[in-house]
Amino acid sequence: MTFDERYRAISSRDTRFDGQFVTAVRTTGIYCRPSCPARTPKPANVSFFATSAAAHEAGYRACKRCLPEAAPGSPEWDLRGDAAGRAMRLITDGVSEREGVPGLAARLGYSTRHLNRMLTAELGAGPLALARAQRAHTARMLLVGTDLTAAEVAFSAGFASVRQFNETVREVFGLTPTELRARASRVGPDQGGAGIIRLALPYRRPFDASGLFAWMVARAIPGVEVATSDSFARALRLPGGPAWFRVRDAARQGRLVLEARVARPGDLAALVARVRRLFDLDADPLAIDEALATDPLLAERVRAVPGLRVPGAADPHEMLIRAMVGQQITVVAARTALTRLTLELGEPVEPWEGVDRLFPTMSAIADHGAEVLRGPRARIGAITTVAAALASGELELGPGDDSAAQRAALLALPGIGPWTADYVRMRVTGDPDVFLPGDVAVRTGAVRAGLPGDPRELTARAALSAPWRSYLTGHLWRAVADLPAPGPLARRADIGEEQHPSIVGSTPAGADSAPPLLPDARRTKGTPA
Repeated sequence: MTFDERYRAISSRDTRFDGQFVTAVRTTGIYCRPSCPARTPKPANVSFFATSAAAHEAGYRACKRCLPEAAPGSPEWDLRGDAAGRAMRLITDGVSEREGVPGLAARLGYSTRHLNRMLTAELGAGPLALARAQRAHTARMLLVGTDLTAAEVAFSAGFASVRQFNETVREVFGLTPTELRARASRVGPDQGGAGIIRLALPYRRPFDASGLFAWMVARAIPGVEVATSDSFARALRLPGGPAWFRVRDAARQGRLVLEARVARPGDLAALVARVRRLFDLDADPLAIDEALATDPLLAERVRAVPGLRVPGAADPHEMLIRAMVGQQITVVAARTALTRLTLELGEPVEPWEGVDRLFPTMSAIADHGAEVLRGPRARIGAITTVAAALASGELELGPGDDSAAQRAALLALPGIGPWTADYVRMRVTGDPDVFLPGDVAVRTGAVRAGLPGDPRELTARAALSAPWRSYLTGHLWRAVADLPAPGPLARRADIGEEQHPSIVGSTPAGADSAPPLLPDARRTKGTPA
């Protein structure tokens, strides 16, 4: 955005731009979110920064009125596949806290000096400043949303000491932690029981919550996950141990409610980041819907399902295994297979909200998956081989991956074709511009929407929706949700196309509010490029 475009946004107090940049005012020394209700400053006194960390480095502190740190995250980090965007995703996931700047640089393939120089040039702040801003954001979230003590907040946010926490909060917000907590409104009673932390998760509206929860209902693995029409709970592994969370749609404007338990306070920030990615909460739905609706054949569907989100992945390794297990079978069959795998190899944990088990480790699947999994020997061998590569570190998979490099690494493994590789990067990296023209349900949905059904023609038409083709894919999946189950033709092994369980599965006629079943299959020969 140009200076004039940003200035018009703050003049109109447009909430769509909250989190996308901050406005610093030289005469006050304060930075604000674009929708701040304060009087709009003169253009000559305004500077715009891509991140709050850059504003901190320039000597500004956060506005006490609009609390810019409370805005949803910037959708720019989903759009940007460059090193700066990948670095921001890794910092949000807590890599800089766990591994330091050298570890962050190593994951990105740069020296620490080059990474610092690059991020300073691109974002106005180096990795240490960006990590510090992330800690400040987490601290604010915990101060205003929970009754945790100052010490608990400090260590949960990643600070090395309470003193460092106090100094950072005063410097960034111009308030002590106690004053910051006193000024903020709460979500409600923050404790849902012993050790439960309750937080608000803001997002940009509109938000297709019902469709997202319905997607999860169809795929929940008993014991690991519990999904309803307005909630989702699961357990997962974090660096400090097992964690549990539940997300509820509390019908509050612009936010979900997260209830969480963690084994180590320092894991909380990473858990929040993963939940935000899982629910795609940092998306810019108005920009996405506006771009997709420029195609007149899509406009009606976008109006019918505003704010559609593309689900992310709580655990990248698990996501890949789930995708491979589900290849060429229905969602019901995949869920059965994954349930058996989890019951046999998953690690039991303390029950909470119906969740009592962790998804199996990659080592367990590599060593014993062949004893539990059913199906073609080649597919089982591919799954256990991939699990072994993940367990040994030979294959790395995470939200900070370069999208193209991740795709190439997956395609080099046995049993993974273009569909699976593209689907996994859509879910794991949050790449908003992945399209799956070889997917049967995508083509079926395209025909239903009036788009071409031929993969080549459809790919050319989909180019009009760039850089939001992942969301186009989501809308086309949704378009088949109200179709009756097809006849035997769709089950033929010689169809020669990638199979989609929403075609061979069962979706009630007229169930337009439910998304199609999970597209976890790929063609074994001649997969479309």
